[in-house]
Amino acid sequence: MTVFTPRQAARVLLVDAGLRVLLFHGWDPARPEFRYWFTPGGGLDPDETPAAGAARELAEETGLRLRPAEFGAPIRQEVAEFSFGGLWYRQEQHFFLVRVAAWAVDTAGFDAVEQETIDTHRWWSADELDRTTERFYPTDLPELLRRALESE
Repeated sequence: MTVFTPRQAARVLLVDAGLRVLLFHGWDPARPEFRYWFTPGGGLDPDETPAAGAARELAEETGLRLRPAEFGAPIRQEVAEFSFGGLWYRQEQHFFLVRVAAWAVDTAGFDAVEQETIDTHRWWSADELDRTTERFYPTDLPELLRRALESE
């Protein structure tokens, strides 16, 4: 029987003027061959709201500093189960949409694990995500991105 560690998280769809979403490329340190693309974000600190966590994570991972109030309501909430570093997590996560004209990503705020397990980032369109054979999360990201942009 798998034992899951519960975790709360906030994730951000950071979208530029070209309607591209920022994704990081990384891997699970327990399975370095398991590579994938994922949105900025991460675990919440104790008593931290999802919007506050999204603001903190976005600042740490990209250098973009916004107030939690600028995030608005989450565009999606879900539970994801995954392994990382040899542990299994059941993560309740909130996704936020943030629009920027453009942004030069600054990863100087990466923590030690991020520095060791993330090698690059890039901006992806929904169409590029539809065509790629590379792994990304969430797996329905192209549809999520399109729905979020249509509902603005």
